[in-house]
Amino acid sequence: MQGSANLNLMIKAARAAARGLVKDFREVENLQVSSKGPGDFVSKADREAERVIKDMLMEGRPTYGWLGEETGGDEGADPTRRWIVDPLDGTTNYLHGMPHWAISIALEHKGEIVSGVVYDAAKDELFWAEKGAGAWMNDRRLRVSGRRVMQEAVFATGVPFGAKKTLPAMLGDLARLMPGCAGVRRWGAASLDLAYVAAGRYDGYWERELQAWDIAAGLILVREAGGMIAPVREGGDILLDGTAIAANDPLFVPFCKIIRNT
Repeated sequence: MQGSANLNLMIKAARAAARGLVKDFREVENLQVSSKGPGDFVSKADREAERVIKDMLMEGRPTYGWLGEETGGDEGADPTRRWIVDPLDGTTNYLHGMPHWAISIALEHKGEIVSGVVYDAAKDELFWAEKGAGAWMNDRRLRVSGRRVMQEAVFATGVPFGAKKTLPAMLGDLARLMPGCAGVRRWGAASLDLAYVAAGRYDGYWERELQAWDIAAGLILVREAGGMIAPVREGGDILLDGTAIAANDPLFVPFCKIIRNT
């Protein structure tokens, strides 16, 4: 696995945090049958994972900025570089003992994501990419799918829950998309949805109401695997708007037309 010093630091931090999360995940599975439930336990595991990642990244690059799901943002002495981290993407899956969750770490330079790591520790699948160096899973080069027909394509998304206000828009998306494709999946971890697009497992993905740490690493994975990714609203900004639509080149335009309803 050949990568820059920054990428190697990111991978090292992801693997270090994963050791604790995997150990705690086994405990979560046991807690499913307890009266107390695993909620408090999981939030502690989440915070501890972010602490491990932040300690390692900031020790290695003390001048970089920081944006983490649990600890918020910090300006660095170097205003051009920032780590963007989700220590546990797919918390609800983790909470329910389902082995589909990931650690997501990205490096932003002058407003552009230049490196990304998404580590699915439960399956030991390490997705990583650097600008100009391609996208990889472990030691295998990734390419987006080669499908060219919407009727053969499988798409991924996230369905709004709780008090989120985007459910009507999502239901409209599904009503337009599902009659013309091979299926839609909702697996509950945006970083892995994007990694799966990069790997050709999904043909496309879209979602609204995301945070920068949900999509930063996945964004460069898709691009370096030859895919296309944009905000749902044309002219917007993926990380600032918190929306994304991604697919391979042949499917991107027809997929966007359906989701954007244009």
